[in-house]
Amino acid sequence: MWSVADIADAIEAGLKRHCAVLDAEHAVSGIDALDEVELHPFLARALEEQEYGVFREQRYPADQSKRRESEGERCDFVLTPPGRTSLASSERKATLFEPADAVPLDEAFWLEVKTVAQYTIEGPNRNYTSQLLSTIRRDITKLSKDRGILHAGLLIVMYVQSQEVADHDLGIWQDRCLRRNLPIASPSQRCFPISDRLGNGVCALACYPVRHW
Repeated sequence: MWSVADIADAIEAGLKRHCAVLDAEHAVSGIDALDEVELHPFLARALEEQEYGVFREQRYPADQSKRRESEGERCDFVLTPPGRTSLASSERKATLFEPADAVPLDEAFWLEVKTVAQYTIEGPNRNYTSQLLSTIRRDITKLSKDRGILHAGLLIVMYVQSQEVADHDLGIWQDRCLRRNLPIASPSQRCFPISDRLGNGVCALACYPVRHW
C-alpha cells in the first residue's frame, strides 16, 4: 500500500522545483538556510502536488486518549494515499459526520522529518555529527513502539558538500542504527545539486521505513 520510493520521489520533485524558483529569483538564501519547521510547508506542498493527504503535527495514537489537545507527542506528518484526503479521528473523537472514505490511523503513513546541514548561515556546523547520530534515533523509537502505527518512516534531509559526503555519513548513521537493533529497513535515497550559498552543494534525502517493534 505504501511506497517510500514514491514518497521520496514526490518530495524530491517538489524541493527541486522550489530550488529552481530561488535560483531564478537570484535569492540570497537557499533551501539550506531554512530550519526544520520552516521546511515543513514545502514538504507538505510537494506531497500535496502528488495528491497525498497531508496532516501536520498529529498526536501519536497512543496519546490521543489524553483529554487535553496540548498533551502528548506529535508526529510531523501523517499521510493518506493519493486521492484520499480525509484522515479518521480517534475513537474518542469519531462523529457521524466523518467521511465514509476517511483513512483509519493505522492505515495512514506516519512520517517524522529531521534536517541536518554540514554548513549553516553561521559557518561549518559544529553539531553536525551529534545531530545526525543521536537526535534522530529518538524518532525511530517513537514510531516503532506505538501500537497504533503500522506504516511509518523517517525522512532525513541533508545539506552537505557533495553526494560522497552524504553517502558516507548516511552509511555510518545506518550502521550505528542497525548495531543498536533499531527497526529500520533499506531507505529510498535521492540526491540533487543545490546552488552553493553556504558551502552545501547537494540536498540528500533518505526515507527509511520504520518497522513495528
